[in-house]
Amino acid sequence: MSDKVFNGDFFKNLENISLKARMTINNGAAGGRRSKAKGSSVEFSDFREYTPGDDFRRIDWNAYGRFEKLFLKLFMEEREAYINIFIDCSKSMDFGEESKAKMAQRLSAVFTYLAINNLDRVCINKISGNSLIPSTSFMGKGSFQQALNFIEGVDFSGSTNLWEAIKKKPLKPRAVAIVISDFFTKGSIESLVKYFAFNKQQIIFIQILSEEELNPKIDGQVRLVDSETMEEINITITPKLMKAYELKLKSLTSGMKEQLKKYGGSLIQVSAEEDLQKVVFEKFSKEGII
Repeated sequence: MSDKVFNGDFFKNLENISLKARMTINNGAAGGRRSKAKGSSVEFSDFREYTPGDDFRRIDWNAYGRFEKLFLKLFMEEREAYINIFIDCSKSMDFGEESKAKMAQRLSAVFTYLAINNLDRVCINKISGNSLIPSTSFMGKGSFQQALNFIEGVDFSGSTNLWEAIKKKPLKPRAVAIVISDFFTKGSIESLVKYFAFNKQQIIFIQILSEEELNPKIDGQVRLVDSETMEEINITITPKLMKAYELKLKSLTSGMKEQLKKYGGSLIQVSAEEDLQKVVFEKFSKEGII
C-alpha cells in the first residue's frame, strides 16, 4: 500500500499541506499548532525531543551541547493536536471492483502522514462489531512505518456498530475525530455525532462507496446476498425500485450532512474508484479540511 500511496510528486505535495484544526488548542504537549497558552517570550515557546524524521533545521544545537540529546525548538506557542482516525472494518467495506477497504486504508495513511508531519499526535482505531482496537499514539515521521503496518493489518469482516464501539473510547477535548466508513452500520449516527460534539471534537466523516453502490447497473430478477450476515433475498429490479434506492441513499447522506452541520462537522463522500490525488487535493481542499 505504501508504494502506491506515497510516491513521486504525491509524496512531496503532502509535505506542504496539513489538517486544519478549527478548534483552539490550549492544552497538550508541544507541537506544531498555535495555541492561546501564554509563554515567557514572544517568539520562543518550548522544546520537544527530536524524533527521527523531524525537520533537522529546527534542532537546537545549544541544547544538544548541554544535554547531549537532540531537541526541537518550538515557536509561537505551538501545541500538538490529537487526532483519532476510526476505520470501519466491516465486510461491507471490502466490496466493489475497486475495494472500499483499500481506499479506507489509503486515506487513513494520508491522514496519519499529515498529522505526524505537522507534529501532531495520531491514534488509529479499528472498529469491528461493537469493539474498538486502538493503536498506540504515533508522533514523528519515524513512527509512520509502524502506523502503516497497523493500517495494513486491518481485517475487514463481519458487521460493525460504529456508535456502540466509539462511545467506549475516552476522547481528549478539543481534538479531531475522523471516521472512515460507508456508514452502512447498526446503531445511531445521530448519537455518534452528538457524542463527538459533547467531547468538543472537530468531526470529519469520510463516506466511501463503491461505483456499484453509487450507480448500480442491475435489473431483472436477481439474488442479493448480504456480505455481512450472508442473508439472501430474491427480488425483481425495476426502475421504481432503483429510484427508491437512489432516494434512500441520498436521504442517508443528506441526513448525516445536516446532523454534522449543526456542530460544524464535515461529510465528504468518496467513490472507491476515484483518483487519490483528486480526493486529497480537490475534495478535501474544497471542504476546508486541509
